[in-house]
Amino acid sequence: MLTEQGDAAGRGPGLVLTGERTLPGVEVENYWFRRHEAAYSALLPFCTGAVVLEAGCGEGYGADRLAGVARRVVGVDYDAATVAHVAAAYLRVAPVRGNLAALPVADGAVDVVACMQVIEHLWDQPGFLAECARVLRPAGTLLLSTPNRLTFSPGNTPLNPFHARELSPEELVDLVTENGFTPTRRFGLRHGRRLRRLDQRYGSLVDAQLAGPAETWHRTLRRDVAGVREDDFELGRDDLETSLDLVMVAVRTPR
Repeated sequence: MLTEQGDAAGRGPGLVLTGERTLPGVEVENYWFRRHEAAYSALLPFCTGAVVLEAGCGEGYGADRLAGVARRVVGVDYDAATVAHVAAAYLRVAPVRGNLAALPVADGAVDVVACMQVIEHLWDQPGFLAECARVLRPAGTLLLSTPNRLTFSPGNTPLNPFHARELSPEELVDLVTENGFTPTRRFGLRHGRRLRRLDQRYGSLVDAQLAGPAETWHRTLRRDVAGVREDDFELGRDDLETSLDLVMVAVRTPR
């Protein structure tokens, strides 16, 4: 289902907001969108001049961001309406409909695979990583971001119904190491100073947003969410266990 523009019901430009993905241009979704943008920005240097495949490109805003520095970006998504939207909205991206369990590109065809806030949705994470290793050239790069299970869903059951398996920092390391990759950099994404002040005001800015549907939010919360910027988030290498999202760079392990 496609829509013309964003509105208060949670529809973003071109695609419906279902809760499975974030969208640009939706005021009440702005916090999550900017949080995702911060991870893309941190990983841009690893895509410079590269042929990049984004696995699970969603609405396409991230693939387009990568296309600003990459030689070529292929965006793969299973949903046909999403692929059609990316083709119309982001001319720098080559969208392809495909299953992440069988990526629709040849062996050794790409320099970088980016998988941003997607791996937690997959039932067969080892199988997906095997596909990433297959399509990457020797010593190719894997870029991952995913919610930190320890802070996103403190128990063992994901709070998000669209998530199959969330990962802690060490679980993520074990997963990629056991499936063909060597981690080279690990970061934790967390709130910067301005968002920490909002956390003090609300107890938790995230919990305040999740406490009820957006139409029930106080106007102050709506204003604060709409005002979140990409640079309100920080990435660091310390204390990954308390970070909000995990961001990893890994290289394909030589066979």
